[in-house]
Amino acid sequence: MPYLGVIILQGSSLTHPTAAERNKLLEKPKDLIDEADMLVSVYLLAVLASTGVGGAFTVGTDDANVKVRENEGADLTCKPSADFGATPRVEWKFNDLNTQRFVVFDGKPTESYANRVVLLNNGVRFNKVTRGDNGEYECEVSGNSNFGNVIVKLTVLVPVDAPVCNIPTSVTTDGKAILRCYDKVGSPPPTYKWYKGDTLLPEDPKKFPNFKNSTYRINPINGNLEFSPVTKADSGAYYCEAVNSAGPAKRCKAVRMEVEDVNTGGIVAAVIVTLLLVALLIVGLWYANKKGYLPTRSESKPKPSVIYQPPSSREEEEDGEFRQKSSFVV
Repeated sequence: MPYLGVIILQGSSLTHPTAAERNKLLEKPKDLIDEADMLVSVYLLAVLASTGVGGAFTVGTDDANVKVRENEGADLTCKPSADFGATPRVEWKFNDLNTQRFVVFDGKPTESYANRVVLLNNGVRFNKVTRGDNGEYECEVSGNSNFGNVIVKLTVLVPVDAPVCNIPTSVTTDGKAILRCYDKVGSPPPTYKWYKGDTLLPEDPKKFPNFKNSTYRINPINGNLEFSPVTKADSGAYYCEAVNSAGPAKRCKAVRMEVEDVNTGGIVAAVIVTLLLVALLIVGLWYANKKGYLPTRSESKPKPSVIYQPPSSREEEEDGEFRQKSSFVV
């Protein structure tokens, strides 16, 4: 290392440093250089890891959550690192809730995707997507005796339609009522809101003073509005609204639900009338039977018994002639 001209000021005179003092001063720049090298190495490793370049058999993608409107095109990317070699084997699979099938196999689209999917340098392209293409697509890469994969989720955006609502028109107090709402078209699956008249029902009524005595529960995922128990205050016109990120909200037609008290007096009266009718029927049958108005069973006469008696051999042989004899005795 070249000599550094370092001068140390001592008191009022200038003196040259000793050998030990020069070594001590040179150690500090060396430590700083080592720390800087370490920081640069960490930074380079972080950059390589984030870009997928130079990593140990990694597979990346530009977008792991692709969203596109129905009947439009979509690109799904798959970028393996250089460790897999110049020509790694790449396959694409479609994974649905109950389905798994190949999209690309042996370097080309399978038969069911041949007219809709084309291969790219780093992925596949759908010329036109439908709501049936919703799901997860897995890119599997193999090469140099190693394997890697990446999953890309494809969401096909379809606006909701007017939901189907099932609202009872009459329920009894202290019972249970479930109002249902469902949309079969929207993608992604919509969320649901319920209205009573023109008032939006909050999902958690306990947080709002005007609804603190309410007994309902709303499930925004499946669209159910449940009253348990039902009260007279729950009477009114209800309708449901469905909405997702693909388009505007849609609602069903309002239906009025009436909550009525149980008619205890009417039930008791109906039971009493029924019992009286049964009693009158029994008395009438007894009186008719006593007067002989009801038909009686006729006694059946016994049928005469028939006994078969074979003819006597002696009678058959008499005079050498055959004689007709009575074979049956009544």
